[in-house]
Amino acid sequence: MPVSVLPESDRSAPEKRRMPLKSLLLWAAVSLLGAIAWGVLALARGEEISAVWLVVAALGSYAIAYRFYSRFVARRVLGPDDRRATPAERLEDGVDFHPTDRRVLLGHHFAAIAGAGPLVGPVLAAQMGYLPGTLWIVAGVIFAGAVQDMVVLFLSMRRDGKSLGQMARDEIGRWGGAAALIAVFAIMIILLGVLALVVVNALAHSPWGTFSVAMTIPIALFMGFWLHILRPGRVVETSLIGVVLLLLAIVGGSWIQQSSLASAFTLSPTTLVFCLVGYGFVASVLPVWMLLAPRDYLSTFMKIGTIAMLAVGVVVAAPVLRADAVTDFASTGAGPVFAGSLFPFLFITIACGALSGFHALVASGTTPKLIQKESQVRMIGYGAMLMESFVAIMALIAAATLEPGLYYAMNAPAALLGTTAESASHAVAGLGFTITPDQLTQAAKAVEEQTLIARSGGAPTLAVGMSEIFSGVIGGTAMKAFWYHFAIMFEALFILTTVDAGTRVGRFMLQDMLGNVWKPAGRVNWKPGIWLCSALVVAAWGYFLYTGATDPLGGINQLFPLFGIANQLLAAIALAVCTTVLIKSGKLRWAWVTGVPLAWVVAITFTAGWQKIFSDDPKVGFFAQRARYADALDAGQVLPPAKSPADMRTVVTNSTVDGVLIALFLLLVAVVLVNAAVVCVRAIRAAAPLPTTEAPYVESRIELPGQKPGEEPAEPLAGARS
Repeated sequence: MPVSVLPESDRSAPEKRRMPLKSLLLWAAVSLLGAIAWGVLALARGEEISAVWLVVAALGSYAIAYRFYSRFVARRVLGPDDRRATPAERLEDGVDFHPTDRRVLLGHHFAAIAGAGPLVGPVLAAQMGYLPGTLWIVAGVIFAGAVQDMVVLFLSMRRDGKSLGQMARDEIGRWGGAAALIAVFAIMIILLGVLALVVVNALAHSPWGTFSVAMTIPIALFMGFWLHILRPGRVVETSLIGVVLLLLAIVGGSWIQQSSLASAFTLSPTTLVFCLVGYGFVASVLPVWMLLAPRDYLSTFMKIGTIAMLAVGVVVAAPVLRADAVTDFASTGAGPVFAGSLFPFLFITIACGALSGFHALVASGTTPKLIQKESQVRMIGYGAMLMESFVAIMALIAAATLEPGLYYAMNAPAALLGTTAESASHAVAGLGFTITPDQLTQAAKAVEEQTLIARSGGAPTLAVGMSEIFSGVIGGTAMKAFWYHFAIMFEALFILTTVDAGTRVGRFMLQDMLGNVWKPAGRVNWKPGIWLCSALVVAAWGYFLYTGATDPLGGINQLFPLFGIANQLLAAIALAVCTTVLIKSGKLRWAWVTGVPLAWVVAITFTAGWQKIFSDDPKVGFFAQRARYADALDAGQVLPPAKSPADMRTVVTNSTVDGVLIALFLLLVAVVLVNAAVVCVRAIRAAAPLPTTEAPYVESRIELPGQKPGEEPAEPLAGARS
């Protein structure tokens, strides 16, 4: 019976090598510079701090984590073996399973996991100061988020690319697996609906954004055929062509917006909903090499390029962090942007930049079916997550460098701010910050918006922050509007790639679920199953999206408050599966690698869930909110955001549904955790490692670059087979 890894005594330990002096000095310098940067951020008070220190602290930490900690986890805990064939090689079908160049796959994986979370979560969390968010983003990704992504990717790869829910059923047990399947799929639909709504809001009535995003589809198709049929293996050549075409699409979008063709690309939210649903279905059923992988790879150039430009802009312009290191809202929990104290709600609000359950769905969805060699899980799983974490750091910088008065004028609720610059200025003064009505008017005029008041959600604030940084380097005040609209388009493109990849992942999950009842439905390459499951998935999130786009209080808007907790509950399921498999495989000594992050995410999600259910504060508790609106409705009152008695009844219904759903999700995850604990205790007491559902060993026929036919890898990894 093959196992993931053998005990240390069953394989020869790799020869220990001393680090060369140059490398030792280099890493010592990186460590020292990072420590200095962290010291400045943590200890400096009452003085201006440059955002450059935040960039240095993050990059230094990422470099050390990737070089040392990720290598430790890969070699000691997982043990990848490049002599072993991956599912992409063994099950290649040209549709879902296809060996993909690691550079293209890194782009696909990064684009698929990097959605709204790293862009808007840190912006919203800036109300608690820049320091708590920075600490969680960096420490969270190093010890939790990137570890989860890499381990889930490895385990799914060893199990023919099985989805997270199916792995839970196979490895944990029937009851825990059933609970995981239900919870994972339901949460998946909510996440896809929320992400799609952000795209719709960003692209609605924006011809520039719509044109540029739409053009990425034919460009990706061209790249797919070029790389797969016309010029196989020419990754650099294909990349250069794709980048040039993408830049032309971005410039063309700006021209379209000013031309007579603007009306053709000015789409309503409803029209965009149908476009997204149709695109999601097509992206799910077409061969992965044709559209999904090249489009995500292409989008990665846009994503990484923009973030790199932003980082350079920060270094050149050296903007000052205007936000406090830690604000009073962190302890009082009475912040205007979102209610709740630092623990647990900071860790719920900042999701994808540090730890995200959605990533586990991608790591057990498309990516394990495309990876060429097992050793690549480190670069793709751990490395891509570090890249996303840096996106979150840059988003936090963009928010923290804005004047606090403008930040709260944009992110506080409309009920507090009112509708005029005068009322917003007065409300912000009540929060302890200053901004004049004229400053609010000029800020909106500079980015060619009618108003910036109550533009909550994080995305507009990020766009304004990015325009401030970019215009400080290129163009000055005259270019603020250009950079602002560029940022809006960038956000839409950034998030859209998670919708198409997520739909395909949802199809895999649904096929795995149905396969437990009827075996043919579980075959990933069965055409009727592909079409039917893809249609069901897009219909599910498309329904909530359409309703949300037509009703401000309905559809996915009703479920939006569940986004953060639901996403982190997915992470709890993923880490529970990882910890269970490690213990079953005889790796109890290394189970802390995923067990400690599991304990942490369970603590924050169940604490947040408990408060959402039982808190007496209507701003926090769902049922307290329900009671408040129900009492007001009985008294004939209308409370914001409701505008009529009908809206009041909708809010009462929404609060009830949200409260019941969060309780249900907590119950399902608790079942998974209890079942996993039982299996772990049984494995610890067993005389030998328990059997797992790992696929049998098959020798790989794919040669590594620079490796002669039949030659072993130059540096054998810790992987083993029995």
